[in-house]
Amino acid sequence: MNKSEEFWDGASKNYDKTEERFEYIHSKSRENTRKFLKDSDIVLDYGCGTGTAACQFSSQVKEIHAIDISSKMIEIAKEKATVGKTENVNFEQSDIFDNKYSNESYDVILAFNMLHTVPNPQDVMQRINELLKPEGLFISVTPCLRQKMSFFVNLQIQLVRVLCKLGLIPIPIRRITSSEVDNLLEAGGFQAVESEEIYKGASSYFVAARKLKTITK
Repeated sequence: MNKSEEFWDGASKNYDKTEERFEYIHSKSRENTRKFLKDSDIVLDYGCGTGTAACQFSSQVKEIHAIDISSKMIEIAKEKATVGKTENVNFEQSDIFDNKYSNESYDVILAFNMLHTVPNPQDVMQRINELLKPEGLFISVTPCLRQKMSFFVNLQIQLVRVLCKLGLIPIPIRRITSSEVDNLLEAGGFQAVESEEIYKGASSYFVAARKLKTITK
């Protein structure tokens, strides 16, 4: 087990509770996402956490493959699916770079609260582009930690930055802006079709982007 897996395993127990204060952002993001989902879609939920979004979207799509590097997160997600009698979501501990995922396999790929924490976002975007079907959709929600946030949230972010520098949080936490997300998407071969900056104590950026036929350099 690497340090990132260990960290997210440790965070899994209280993950849902710690996310409650951002429920408005999560609810608004899911509302925006639902407009783009079809009953024929095969969806990949990248970094699914405890599976809340995947379970909520399950009734709108054909099937969802939901992955996370944390086995403990996946255990909680599977419990939610069992309780909710959700049958078309497959939860699995895995990484998006696993070779078992074939190119052009998915109609939609979701990445909620992911892009500011991955080691190499450009590589992630390239991989997402590869896995999407032609003109498939990438839908992301990204905390923009260099934009507007409440005093309390700002204090928390400053503490997290200190813990990252000390190595106590073994994942990168980037302070990015919505325009930087746009640049990342464009460089990865995507064109935004809808975006919204959502604020409730912190700024979070929702964007739905379509895969272009060829990657622009």
